[in-house]
Amino acid sequence: MGTKHRCAAALLLAVFLLFCTACGAAPVQPEDTENRDQYMTDPVPEGKPTPVEPQDTTVDTTTTHTCTFSISCETILDNMDKCVENKKFLVPADGIVFPATKVEFSEGESVFDVLQRVCRDNAIHMESNWTPVYNSAYVEGINNLYEFDVGSLSGWMYNVNGWYPNYGCGVYFVKAGEVIEWNYTCDLGCDLENGDPYGYGKEWKDNHD
Repeated sequence: MGTKHRCAAALLLAVFLLFCTACGAAPVQPEDTENRDQYMTDPVPEGKPTPVEPQDTTVDTTTTHTCTFSISCETILDNMDKCVENKKFLVPADGIVFPATKVEFSEGESVFDVLQRVCRDNAIHMESNWTPVYNSAYVEGINNLYEFDVGSLSGWMYNVNGWYPNYGCGVYFVKAGEVIEWNYTCDLGCDLENGDPYGYGKEWKDNHD
């Protein structure tokens, strides 16, 4: 991959992961934007929850629920040759940073809120930044494993009940009983089950071989 392609891949990943993870506007934008929202995000699939702006919700700490939460970087195990040398020791032997565990959350909290608390309570490093233009958080690194540490197409993504939302983790508000997974991708989500539901990652790679 040439320098221009590497730079383009880096830019694509930042946009791609901001929504699908870390954060979901499409990295490859078709010309037709008529049905997109103010963040240029594709319509949420029928039957899936729509994003809720943080300013439009209130956290009720008197009402708590539980969800199942996990953090994994298992994909790195098959890509250790691409991993930054001084980061290899950070990859758990089984790839599991935080095993699937039932955790409590308050009514009105987002996926990002729960991630912050899980990491804080379990002494797991996490770094993020807030992106005002998308009104959501972008998760740069977990367990000191960052975007691009395992190649130009790598970074963190989240899914809820097996679906990778096409919008940010800061505007997905958690419901009781949901299963939330944070997964590290080394290939724009194409190496994760259902990780490229709209085909944007594959389309971009097909056009930039």
